[in-house]
Amino acid sequence: MWNYSEKVKDHFFNPRNARILPDANAIGDVGSISCGDALRLMLQVDPANEVILDAGFQTFGCGSAIASSSALTEMIIGKSLDEAALISNQDIADYLDGLPPEKMHCSVMGKEALDAAIARYRGVEWHDDHEEGALICKCFAVDEGKIVKAVRENGLTTLLEVIHYTKAGGGCSTCHEKIEQVLTKVLASGQCEQVQQKAYAKSGSVAMPTAPVTASESSTATETSSEQWQQVSAVIEQMRPHLQADGGDVTLIAVSADKVEVALSGNCMGCMMTDMTLAWIQQKLMETLGRYVRVVSAAEALV
Repeated sequence: MWNYSEKVKDHFFNPRNARILPDANAIGDVGSISCGDALRLMLQVDPANEVILDAGFQTFGCGSAIASSSALTEMIIGKSLDEAALISNQDIADYLDGLPPEKMHCSVMGKEALDAAIARYRGVEWHDDHEEGALICKCFAVDEGKIVKAVRENGLTTLLEVIHYTKAGGGCSTCHEKIEQVLTKVLASGQCEQVQQKAYAKSGSVAMPTAPVTASESSTATETSSEQWQQVSAVIEQMRPHLQADGGDVTLIAVSADKVEVALSGNCMGCMMTDMTLAWIQQKLMETLGRYVRVVSAAEALV
């Protein structure tokens, strides 16, 4: 499990400004419920000086999404739109005394909602300010431009970091090779070198990686097969009641360093949502293990 700061816990259990703002004159909508995260940020802006007088939010997401949205409203009330626009997703995470790496995409969503609200207030059609590119992740509709932007702005160097910040690759995993190709290209260009140096200086690292670490390389070398099985089995057991409630079930078949094989049964067999079920199991395992693993069905493993 992740280690949450006391401020994250506080903003989750006691969210500030989690409400509809009747007098809002600036609204930013980002994310998608179908993708698992969505946020509406509402601002009441003084037309005379563009100072944010009040803020509210509605979010569909995890505890970190609620905490990030809550923190953002506290950070921007009293600021002008120009001042608020300077807030980065890292600033949101820092305000909360840090977020687990797996949850950094929640702070990114907050920043995007703020940018969208400011643009809408000023009558500008908002688009995420990355250069659009080829669609990389179909599961979460993430294109190449968004990945490039995240890598440059946050000094990302590994596949797992890209998944944490953008959710790209967090579903079926078929796009991982494409993500690593984009990552390699950006790092080789040196366009994010300054951001990376800041990130590594902050973490106390001496050297900065020059190439992304693959999913298999990031696996913990000292972890035994028995320990892996126990960890994965514990997660599967926690998820089984949810599947059983719908007449389905899942059984753990095999575990390796970067792949988990399961057998779906009951209503889960041949279901139109099979891929989503496997993606859900995979996401839960990645959150628990802190590294990438691919989840496949026993039938798929035989192909």
